[in-house]
Amino acid sequence: MTVKPSVLATLRQQAQENRKRVIFPEQSDPRVIEAIAKLAELNLCTPVVLNPGSEICCEVFFEHPDAQQWLERAADLYAESQRKKNLSVADAREALKDPLLLAAVLLKAGYVDAGIAGSLATTADVLRAGIRGVGLAPGTNLVSSVFLMEWPDKAFTFGDCAVNPAPSSQQLAEIAIASADTHFKLTGEIPKVAMLSFSTLGSAQHDSVDKVRDSVAIVRNLNPSLAIDGELQFDAALVPDVAAKKAKNSPVAGSCNVFIFPDLNAGNIGYKIAERLGGANAIGPILQGMAKPWLDLSRGCKAEDVVDAAAIGAVLAD
Repeated sequence: MTVKPSVLATLRQQAQENRKRVIFPEQSDPRVIEAIAKLAELNLCTPVVLNPGSEICCEVFFEHPDAQQWLERAADLYAESQRKKNLSVADAREALKDPLLLAAVLLKAGYVDAGIAGSLATTADVLRAGIRGVGLAPGTNLVSSVFLMEWPDKAFTFGDCAVNPAPSSQQLAEIAIASADTHFKLTGEIPKVAMLSFSTLGSAQHDSVDKVRDSVAIVRNLNPSLAIDGELQFDAALVPDVAAKKAKNSPVAGSCNVFIFPDLNAGNIGYKIAERLGGANAIGPILQGMAKPWLDLSRGCKAEDVVDAAAIGAVLAD
């Protein structure tokens, strides 16, 4: 019997085939140093750090012969991005002494292809640096996140589980579209999206249910080709027998692989239950909406998690 490779194994292979440059601004973290060594050993990417160090065995930005030119370009780019605040180039240079921000702006400038942070910094700090330094993708007004939830025989995408506490209908729609795109890029599967609720297609009435229904209508208007339905309870979205009873005319119920939670409470609790009780490998959070791949880590991460994030960043950079 042929065993299907895991999603992570496939992502690592893709990263090896098209190596990208990935920057790590938190090089003082031993887990990051360990991950950099592993990445170099596996040829998953070209790791880059900012400063030299005795344990560093990879490219160092400040040892690059053109580092000063890149710094000036970064300062110009950052000053331009903050022109509404009348930030001078001199002030931009001062701001870029922050390693997180410098790494983010170097990503925007094209010095690297992806950035990984968050083993030491909070999610708020990583997001702030990403939004200010990398900027948002064209046509995007929202940064959101997903977790890729992997079991031996399947992988699902859960969103938003880390960023937006109480998304509006419009924001839920944007999260759904972004999450579907991420799911396809990382798994190769056609996304089938469930907008989750405690109600299934009118079985209950509440303002929170109306918000989910409205988000479905917005998605269908913005992206008519996306397979989506809601509001759906989780069992109706996942289990064919339940879907046949609760949502028999739904185009996706019973076969969904992308699950959009109505708020951050539900999303965060949901992914952790799936991880801790359901045995899933929770990969993420994977940030969406940035102009280039800028990934957040959990401060409780292991070195292997940093390696996985780098592989994902490398694939998303294609």
